Amino acid sequence: IEARIKLPLGKGLWPAFWMLGANSDTVLWPQCGEIDIMEYLGSKPTQVIGTVHGPGYSGGEAITKAYTLPNDRFDNDFHIFGIEWGENYINYYVDDVLYNQITPKDVSGEWVFNQPFYIILNIAVGGNLPGSPNSETVFPQTMLVDYVRVYE
Repeated sequence: IEARIKLPLGKGLWPAFWMLGANSDTVLWPQCGEIDIMEYLGSKPTQVIGTVHGPGYSGGEAITKAYTLPNDRFDNDFHIFGIEWGENYINYYVDDVLYNQITPKDVSGEWVFNQPFYIILNIAVGGNLPGSPNSETVFPQTMLVDYVRVYE
């Protein structure tokens, strides 16, 4: 699963490319599972994070890792964010560079990622993680999505 995205710049912006378990309408979060393929804080233009949330490892206890883009910013051009997702692993990539692998051994609770998930792309504004926009944050903002691809 991958998407080619150009991200916005500005404090308080929180774009994401993520997935929830398809059973999220009947099973409460985090039991349904959440795979954050890419989260980005507009005030940290060189860094994205990839995270999984599940029972016993959610919120501040989620399994997460950051990737820092060498010599550039994510708002300057399009970049490819993706995961390779198998029965016992989730590999995280930025521009085809593997930067993290998460397996059942890495989580403290149940591995809830062997089920269907659905894709979400959004920009949140404000919240605990990015903080509030400031006077330098320009609006309107856009997260440009060139494509989303799912391979089997």
